[in-house]
Amino acid sequence: MIQAVYAPVANAGGEVPEYRIDFTGSAVRRGCIVIPVINEGERLHRLLDRMAKIDLASLADLIVVDGGSIDGSVTPDRLKPRSVHTLITKIGPGKLSAQLRCGYAHALAAGYEDLVTIDGNDKDDPSAVPRFFDALRGGYDFVQASRFIPGGVGENTPRLREFAIRAFHAPLLSWASGFPWTDTTQGFRAYSRRLLLDPRIAPFRSDFSSYELLAYMSYRAPRLGYKCVELPTVRRYPATGAIPTKVGGLAGNLQLLGTLVRVCVGGLNPRQVARDG
Repeated sequence: MIQAVYAPVANAGGEVPEYRIDFTGSAVRRGCIVIPVINEGERLHRLLDRMAKIDLASLADLIVVDGGSIDGSVTPDRLKPRSVHTLITKIGPGKLSAQLRCGYAHALAAGYEDLVTIDGNDKDDPSAVPRFFDALRGGYDFVQASRFIPGGVGENTPRLREFAIRAFHAPLLSWASGFPWTDTTQGFRAYSRRLLLDPRIAPFRSDFSSYELLAYMSYRAPRLGYKCVELPTVRRYPATGAIPTKVGGLAGNLQLLGTLVRVCVGGLNPRQVARDG
């Protein structure tokens, strides 16, 4: 059982979907970059090539967490030459949050202290990653990317998505968490080891299967007094063609808002811990 193997996460929820380790090596760096993907095709390869140009593999080990791609984009012969250190494939149930639980559990078990997550669809500029690690090593426990603060850039963001973030998602999470968030649906973020292993947060639970974990961490970490910060980043959607997102349209955004309400009223807090425990 995966849960029995990964003792570091036992007190932080202890529920990790089953996954396969396709290839890996010993942890080389203090930090890692967790990249969740599913059928990202050349978008993933472009992101990895951008990372290679700034030599991010010399700063952190790259961990690709596949959700079950069938497009041939995550074969070892395509990833290893691009400096990917580890490829794991989720074979248990769930979507993004389940993938992240796999990736984070694997990273913590390997001994990494600092974890950055960036989506594998090449919307985010990876040149910001070193600043995320600097913030973690400067005392922050949670670093969130934002295209909406000074220095940030958002290009071709779908109008419905931007409206939902600015009018509902960020304001509600800011009110509930006590931290002035501006860009709360972004997966480009970073966590300290101690934050992920805090049993009062307990992120390794089957409650987090779809997109719940992102909103929950933005709510829970500030309420528990963890030091959080937003950093300006660049997020570009393509000007034409298909939008690289797994959440789209009115139905997808309504689902995100429903999850948000549940998070903000403490509905995903650990059951054995008081709401503000």
